[in-house]
Amino acid sequence: MFRGIFFVLALLIAACGTSTTGKEISGNGNQINNNPENMPVIEFIRNVHDFGKITEGEIVGITFIFRNTGKSNLVIHEASASCGCTVPRWDKEPVSPGDEGTLEVVFDSSGRTGSQNKSITVRSNAKNAIIILNIKAEVVSK
Repeated sequence: MFRGIFFVLALLIAACGTSTTGKEISGNGNQINNNPENMPVIEFIRNVHDFGKITEGEIVGITFIFRNTGKSNLVIHEASASCGCTVPRWDKEPVSPGDEGTLEVVFDSSGRTGSQNKSITVRSNAKNAIIILNIKAEVVSK
């Protein structure tokens, strides 16, 4: 009997802790509005960069610029590349509405030849939560 009471109490506590206002609390204690109209929006100036012809072993990089065109702070949670030869780096700080941020991508062509197409998947708290960036290169042998 006591187990049943504890189970019911646990359900009630869980139900009372659930917000019905359309807002949730983030890990840092700030309120997040889940209304899509108030969410951040990430817009990259360009999503593709072609390095052209490069020599095998060359390390090249590009900085992709993005803007938060939404109405709340934008946070990039993760950027992952399709290959270990490509490394994305970004600032972990929130980007305010109207501000710009950068995401640097470095490609190491060591051990690669021919046409190279790599993708970088960017995950954020934006309305458009997943963006795919692409880099290309034609790697010629030494």
